[in-house]
Amino acid sequence: MSEKEIFQAWFRQHGTEDVEAFVPDMAGAARGKVIPARKFGSGEMKMPEAIFSQTVSGNYIEDKSNIEDRDMLLVPDESTLRPVPWAMEPAASVFFDCYRKGGKPVETSPRRVLQNVLQLYRDSGWTPVVAPEVEFYLIGAHSDANEEVGPPKGRLGRTEWSKQPYSVDAMNDFDPFINDLYAFCDDQGIRIDTLSQEMGPAQFEINFLHGDAIELADQVFLFKRTVREAAIKHRMHATFLARPTSGDPGSALHVHQSIVDANGRNIFADDDGAHSSLFMSYIGGLQKYMPEAQLIFAPYPNSYRRFLSYDSSPVNLEWATDNRTVGLRVPDSSPEARRVENRIAGSDVNPYLAIAATLACGYLGMKEGVEVRPAIEGSAYDLPFSLHRELHAAISAFKSSAAMRQTLGESFVKLYSALKENEYLEFQEIVTPWEREVLMFNV
Repeated sequence: MSEKEIFQAWFRQHGTEDVEAFVPDMAGAARGKVIPARKFGSGEMKMPEAIFSQTVSGNYIEDKSNIEDRDMLLVPDESTLRPVPWAMEPAASVFFDCYRKGGKPVETSPRRVLQNVLQLYRDSGWTPVVAPEVEFYLIGAHSDANEEVGPPKGRLGRTEWSKQPYSVDAMNDFDPFINDLYAFCDDQGIRIDTLSQEMGPAQFEINFLHGDAIELADQVFLFKRTVREAAIKHRMHATFLARPTSGDPGSALHVHQSIVDANGRNIFADDDGAHSSLFMSYIGGLQKYMPEAQLIFAPYPNSYRRFLSYDSSPVNLEWATDNRTVGLRVPDSSPEARRVENRIAGSDVNPYLAIAATLACGYLGMKEGVEVRPAIEGSAYDLPFSLHRELHAAISAFKSSAAMRQTLGESFVKLYSALKENEYLEFQEIVTPWEREVLMFNV
């Protein structure tokens, strides 16, 4: 069967009427088109390459490498075909990969950036295994950007403002939403595992089952859309902003990561079960290069507010076993499950870029034999703050990083840096309520 015939057979089987054809952009949002299912595959599908030059607010920046504002050819990945369970009429979604005329991949596509990092691993006979954990807040219906957001009402019309970590009763208050969320995920093949109440009011964390890095990035991308749609169905909003409310903990996207060889053996453990030298170098690579990659893990001015809540976010890149105060946590596990958990990223990240960046830092560590600092004892919060404290410093470090250009690509680093500089300038133009309230008449 041809590719078109494969798609059309799937559409007939599922009664599909429309197809959401999309590409993840720099912010991790879906950019694309909706096509009648009967016309899908009838001709070439194109979209402007400039979608990767779009800021989170929808503006375009100048991209001198694409001065012609050219189109790119979109090629569907048939393995990503899924139903859209919340659609009014039967619909499906599918991811597209981006190519230029002649078949050359568009190197600034976030999905391609991750694919390129995975190729570095394949060339070394290695395969990464990842398992993300994503946190988010449910908030009440909200339309005024000048007002603080708050938790929504539960089943009995009561709003829970207190912090109830790991409370089953607090989760039960949102049972209808949670049931729809699990059903929507199941329909799309999103392999989520456990759900827990986190430290903030109406803040939740979902753990994903481990697997292939591209598949997990796709699933996190779809999960964010799914959470928002399930929340809307119940007259709520969901937000993945790193720090959505004053005085409450931020939301993270933790990434558990291990590496297996061609025989499926976890290279992070020696035969006797001890940490391997490659594992130590992997963590050393995270410690050495993550400051240069922090722009990926904290991409917006708001991202840096999350690091201020010491009780729930890391402040440095120390490591230890079974210690949630560090930026790099090694869970207590069997040798077969030996892994490191990167706890730096906020839930506002692009999942493709966050996974690509953490794997790139670890890869460089193994290739260079980077020496890891000794594991700490006690609380890492008692040690100095060693992350970039604001966006401008992270942009400078990323923009000048030879390591990021080597692993993530020259054209991507250049475009992403320019994009973030533009967004930061836009943010700086805004006078905040704090300035009007505190400074206006006191300076």
